[in-house]
Amino acid sequence: MGKDGLMKSFNVLNISEKELLTLARDSGFIQRVRKIDSLDFMYSLACESMHGIASYNDIAASIENVNGTSISRQAIRQKVKETCVEYFKRVLELVILSRAHEQLISEGVRKCNFNRVIIQDSTIIKLPTRLLELFSGVSNGSTTVCNARIQGVYNLLSGKFISFSINSYRMNDQASVLEMEITKNDLTLRDRGYLIMDEIKRHIKSEAHCIYRHKMNLQFLDEVTEEPIDILAILKKEGSIDRIVRINDADRSAVRIVAMPVEQETANTRRMKMKKETKGHNPSNILLELQSWTIFITTITSEKADFNTLLKIYGLRWRIEIIFKSWKSNMHFDHIHNVSKNQLIITIIMRMIMFMIINQLIYNPAKKLIYRKLNQYVSLLKLTKYLMRNPAKITLLIQELKRNSVGITHSISSIARYCTYEKRKRKNFEQQTEILYA
Repeated sequence: MGKDGLMKSFNVLNISEKELLTLARDSGFIQRVRKIDSLDFMYSLACESMHGIASYNDIAASIENVNGTSISRQAIRQKVKETCVEYFKRVLELVILSRAHEQLISEGVRKCNFNRVIIQDSTIIKLPTRLLELFSGVSNGSTTVCNARIQGVYNLLSGKFISFSINSYRMNDQASVLEMEITKNDLTLRDRGYLIMDEIKRHIKSEAHCIYRHKMNLQFLDEVTEEPIDILAILKKEGSIDRIVRINDADRSAVRIVAMPVEQETANTRRMKMKKETKGHNPSNILLELQSWTIFITTITSEKADFNTLLKIYGLRWRIEIIFKSWKSNMHFDHIHNVSKNQLIITIIMRMIMFMIINQLIYNPAKKLIYRKLNQYVSLLKLTKYLMRNPAKITLLIQELKRNSVGITHSISSIARYCTYEKRKRKNFEQQTEILYA
């Protein structure tokens, strides 16, 4: 993928070179034209960051290969400061807010019961220990590990990220929940680590919906008497639950709790995993017993979704896990050596930008085209791996997919051959999403 190809990718996202240059000046990254051009810097960083952390020497050498200008690594080091970080953050915001190929996804969105299906999750990346003071981590008498937490908010229906953030390891999932905007008729899918009473209330007040897995420390009240109820006792007596309860807040907000039993093997696996994850803190007997059921807390009514429907919809949360796996496995998010904070952040942001380009300009339109023409489902994990190994294909595919009437060209045929799910009885992610388009 050459520099022209990268700029064409931005153009398809309705981001012009002039806009990028203006951002570079407004952020203070480039104050006047010198040897280091902001677009050359971005392209060189994009090339190097896809293979690991880009050193100052690698970026300087890449810039010389692009335009023939000799740059010292010291000059690159001087440019990688707060203004550089601000520039790349603004570019990422432009990419997130871009409106590319809306015509390829609007048909599905119109059929969907929700305006947006939002998935929020985080992933941890290991950092050099010299950054421990900035990002924190885990430290004991024998080991010190520095980590950063990347938060992602993804709209499943548009196939686009709403936001990214790179945070200290200390900033856990609950500390991030209220930062996410919720609008009417949204559906939010998160794991139990994000579950707090205030967030359920915020969904209700916003006329939005949510699905959470049950968490032990929540107190539920009877809908009528408002007396505390014992979930485990009800499950042991009745075997399952589907009822309206109230949460123990000032407003006594009403939510729905739904639970069904799981197979004994599944329950035992959950218990083993729980004991492994809570070393030194044995889980209570009540918590271990509750592993025999899958329990959801939701604002969706029983008329709209029974337990099986909730289970299928909640399973779509796996999409963001696949994205994180693509980052780590195929885009080298874990390949980080002893670098400065600013160098680390701009490299991670550039990898995010490249992933967004692949996701929005290749994966989204390609999956629709290949399904329509060949009845095959494209795997995001396989596609990312393929493009990281064949970067020259990126520009070619973007240009071919830009034309709505394009047929199955040789390059698109290669995606269908090497980047689609194998035929199997178990439904893949794309087949599972059809539950949203009833």
